[in-house]
Amino acid sequence: MSKDYYNILGVGKSASAAEIKTAFRKKAHQYHPDKGGDAEKFKEINEAYQVLSSPEKRQQYDQFGSNFQNGQAGGFGGFGGQGFGQGVNINMDDLGDIFGGFGDIFGGFSGGRSRRPSKGQDLVLDIKISFKEAAFGTEKEISYPRVGTCSACHGSGAAAGTKVNTCSTCHGSGRVTRIQRTILGNIQSQAPCSDCHGEGKIPEKKCSHCQGTGRARVEEKFTIKIPGGIDSGESIRIAGRGEVSEKGVPAGDLLVRVKVTPDRRLARDNDDVRSVEEIDVKTAILGGKIEVETLDGSFDLKIPEGTQPNTIFRIKEKGITHLRGRGRGDHFVEVKVVVPKSVNRRAKKALEELEF
Repeated sequence: MSKDYYNILGVGKSASAAEIKTAFRKKAHQYHPDKGGDAEKFKEINEAYQVLSSPEKRQQYDQFGSNFQNGQAGGFGGFGGQGFGQGVNINMDDLGDIFGGFGDIFGGFSGGRSRRPSKGQDLVLDIKISFKEAAFGTEKEISYPRVGTCSACHGSGAAAGTKVNTCSTCHGSGRVTRIQRTILGNIQSQAPCSDCHGEGKIPEKKCSHCQGTGRARVEEKFTIKIPGGIDSGESIRIAGRGEVSEKGVPAGDLLVRVKVTPDRRLARDNDDVRSVEEIDVKTAILGGKIEVETLDGSFDLKIPEGTQPNTIFRIKEKGITHLRGRGRGDHFVEVKVVVPKSVNRRAKKALEELEF
């Protein structure tokens, strides 16, 4: 009896290749034996996918039904009684990571996707800067150890004066193909070449300084620019200044994490600055000027007559540089009126004569 492969995958006859692939992944995940599913149903789903994912086989199936393969050598292997030796080749990328890696299911081999890192390891470096440096920005020379490019072989891994040869195992591709016999048939997968470690080339003689890896421990030193407005705990990312990894893989990044040393008199409030100044009763009543310490130095602040305790004055554009955008925040000064604990006879008499 002819099988309805479209119905098995749960798609219509007009389904696109992408829709068929998505349906297969969903069904395979649902019925995989290692996930508690039905082994026979799983084989049937794979059989349907092997036909419908191939334009040629799909065309023949649409015309003749599932018996179109009769008489063809090998058939569908494990699904038609031919045994695992006649099995199908499954594209591991069709299944992706839905089973958490086929190495866990079939014992030790990895899927078609490369396990090579996308880039080297990132590094974190902590530095201290002053309150004023954070407000206006500064430049700092930093130094730190990292795995960098070997200075002796310039990253080639080969000793000076020797050649770098194409790997004879993978013929320069950096990948080797493996065939694994499974309940699904013969599954073909690719993995990094163990002889050249996925690089496709092998040094004729390894560099004695880095043992052929092209990497060595180095002391990195350079000057970085710290922008004005940066706050404590924030980081600056410098691309390519982290650990150097395998050949052909970009280096990691360096994250410079800033710690701002607090100021004795000034406090930060977002991009504003706050401080507290004391004035005497006379200045509060009659008014006057006081000297205020700001990020830009001393500033003469006018105190109007009748200033009340805890009054806050605003000094425009004397705060922190805006990290994103132009301009600066403001400086807010809170005044505390200091009342003397005792007064002399003359002052006491003057106060008694005062009328408000």
